[in-house]
Amino acid sequence: MSQTTTFDDVREADLEPDVMPPLISGDRLTRREFERRYNQTPRHFKAELIEGRVYVASPVRYYSHGRPHGNLMTWLGTYAAMTPGVEVADNATVRLDTDNEPQLDALLRLPPALGGTSFITGDDYVEGPPELVIEIAASSAAYDLYDKRDVYRRNGVREYAVWQIYEQKFEWWALQDEVYQPLPAEEGVIKSCVFPGLWLHAPALLAGDMAKVLATLQQGTASAEHATFKSQLAR
Repeated sequence: MSQTTTFDDVREADLEPDVMPPLISGDRLTRREFERRYNQTPRHFKAELIEGRVYVASPVRYYSHGRPHGNLMTWLGTYAAMTPGVEVADNATVRLDTDNEPQLDALLRLPPALGGTSFITGDDYVEGPPELVIEIAASSAAYDLYDKRDVYRRNGVREYAVWQIYEQKFEWWALQDEVYQPLPAEEGVIKSCVFPGLWLHAPALLAGDMAKVLATLQQGTASAEHATFKSQLAR
């Protein structure tokens, strides 16, 4: 007797990190691509495609977010520890304008007394644009590279970076004349314009080689530009 295969029957029981990008809220996908990814999700996974945008309460996966996030915060936290006055935070809600209140994966900021453009409100939220925002995105389909980037640019976030996990890319932009321009990479090393000494060996970060990431950062924090920046912050 033949058996009819249903939509649910072709789903796989689980999704390994290296199979394909999972469905994430905000992804802009065609219906065909949405169904292709949906077929790979766990049986009880729920998602919708509305006006070309995915809406789902996404799980936090280990390889595609948890571990990269930990490595990212190790790098940023080390820089903040070496640069008194610079503040680091993860998963902080930021009030940017009446329509936008994102929860950032990571940020570096300066308090207003040191020239920063954000402040902490009485109810313990960040208000105004931090100097550097970094997001972790599953893929290039994520809204971090579309709507969020436009929001951060419009609100004056001076530097913005996105780590695309599945494409193995780390893109970093600086705001110049109200337009985000990519920061150059010299032998794989990207250097912040806003935070002198914040150097990132991007290929090492993508490979999970944190020893090399931190060694490169140590070179940055030992540079003359970082020493000058520290002295400015200490005045």
